[in-house]
Amino acid sequence: MSETTQDMPVTPQTLDAALAEYFAPWVQELGLRVDSLDADSVTLRLPHSARLSRVGGMLCGQAMMAAADTAMVLALIRHFGAFRPCTTVQLNASFLKPLSNQDALVQARVLRAGKALAFGEIDIRGAQDGKSVSRSSTTYALL
Repeated sequence: MSETTQDMPVTPQTLDAALAEYFAPWVQELGLRVDSLDADSVTLRLPHSARLSRVGGMLCGQAMMAAADTAMVLALIRHFGAFRPCTTVQLNASFLKPLSNQDALVQARVLRAGKALAFGEIDIRGAQDGKSVSRSSTTYALL
């Protein structure tokens, strides 16, 4: 784990405000909200929605990937103590099982952040059953 360069404490309210400030309107329409944060991760709640579901109430993969990418940017804000412009270089997702008719918890963890690149991992699991449904790894260029 690399050390953070936090100048100020990052709270759930800080990160919820970042969702409104730094993300496109269609990402905001996902309804993501900060569920919790700890020393090395940020967890968002993605509410179950018919608009994001396929047949049988299954959450679509596109929504999971957008939520994973968004959660990692917030984890980087948590890590650095402030927003740093960045862009996704790589996002690799494995879908383990369907998630149906429940909210998703999207936990993002910064593995390493240097001067030019940051690396992370994201676990998406059911909010009710706690079962992992998707695992992602990411690389970001820090601008």
